[in-house]
Amino acid sequence: MNPIQQMQQALATTNFDGWLIYDFQGFNPHARRVLSIPENVFLTRRFFVFVPREGRAVVLHNHIEGGNWRRISAGWDAELRPFGSHAELDAALKTLLSGKTLAMEYSPGGAVPYVSRVDAGTLERVRSAGATEIASSADLLQSFLRWTPEDLTAHERAVKVLMRAKDDAFRLIHERLQAGQAVTELEVQDVIMRQIAEAGMQAGHDVNVSFGINAADSHYEPSAAQHATLTPGQCVLIDLWAQEPGRPFGDVTWVGYAGEPSAEYLTAWNAVKAARDIALRLLQTRYAAEGWGKLQGWELDRAARNAMGPHWEPYFLHRTGHDLGVQIHGAGANLDDYETHDTRTLTPGLCVTIEPGTYPAEKRFGIRSEIDVYLDETGPRVTTDTQATPFVLGGPESWAEVRAQGYGE
Repeated sequence: MNPIQQMQQALATTNFDGWLIYDFQGFNPHARRVLSIPENVFLTRRFFVFVPREGRAVVLHNHIEGGNWRRISAGWDAELRPFGSHAELDAALKTLLSGKTLAMEYSPGGAVPYVSRVDAGTLERVRSAGATEIASSADLLQSFLRWTPEDLTAHERAVKVLMRAKDDAFRLIHERLQAGQAVTELEVQDVIMRQIAEAGMQAGHDVNVSFGINAADSHYEPSAAQHATLTPGQCVLIDLWAQEPGRPFGDVTWVGYAGEPSAEYLTAWNAVKAARDIALRLLQTRYAAEGWGKLQGWELDRAARNAMGPHWEPYFLHRTGHDLGVQIHGAGANLDDYETHDTRTLTPGLCVTIEPGTYPAEKRFGIRSEIDVYLDETGPRVTTDTQATPFVLGGPESWAEVRAQGYGE
């Protein structure tokens, strides 16, 4: 199926007259993805590609780039219409778009910045050409992000590496504490990064290992210039991720405590766990009741925040989850009613994280629990292990016993 056919398949269930793709020098990265424009094709001028719900597509391109567009559109059912001057462009847009309802890479009010890629001036130009309505292509775009079976298999391999690396990292901490030896964030980080590299995978940048108050910074990253040594009575948060090159990421967060956790820490953990589990349960129950196509990302975020409760929710300083893709923060629907109000529907063939957290810096700890959930055609499927309780590190128990307790075994 060529890109035009795929776009028309996505349009078939909508009331749009068509989808108008616009780009100028990469301002709209979705354009190259949706149209399958090779990276080595050099385009310097703006272009519009109009794909009607039915019928032949039209490419408006600058006349000096006609050769490139003939190569790009080979195999499409599309008419190429060159323009030179801005007056010719405006006339062509008016002829093409007058009276039509369109989808574009636009988000009303800039609500979803992952989609909001067409500048305000171009929207004005399209409206001036006579388009009667411009709506967001946000849900249409998700059909171009779906994983292949090979993507899912690669993600599952990455998850296995992360689960092993996570266990080895916490085991190092546990055994160092038992022996009365120092352990630093950098040493733990190195355990994880070496395993990722040895598996032929990549993280993009070094993973997050946080001790004590550093865990209250949800995007903390230790470095040679800034890192901590663990002391008894401190929390541990490890957020780790990896991918095979060109394939989707795995992304998980687990936590532990140096010694017996405080009652306050455990209360906060239970709030985070409740938020994680209610979001997953809502995803499962809504799918069972109505299938895919109705549940929106913001709804899971709102459910998680409500479940966390009024004491710990004010410290929940990020969205509940994000789309996973070839970029760790993918371009699909996020579980978000905090940073944005994400009304995109959760789409089968994609994967999301569920990762609520609470970060009360004045209490000198932070907690997050993160799982990955693949949105299978047959229903949501958790692809990662799920933490039942924080690891209690440094006590007399063997690592195997500590691990089993953390898994709820």
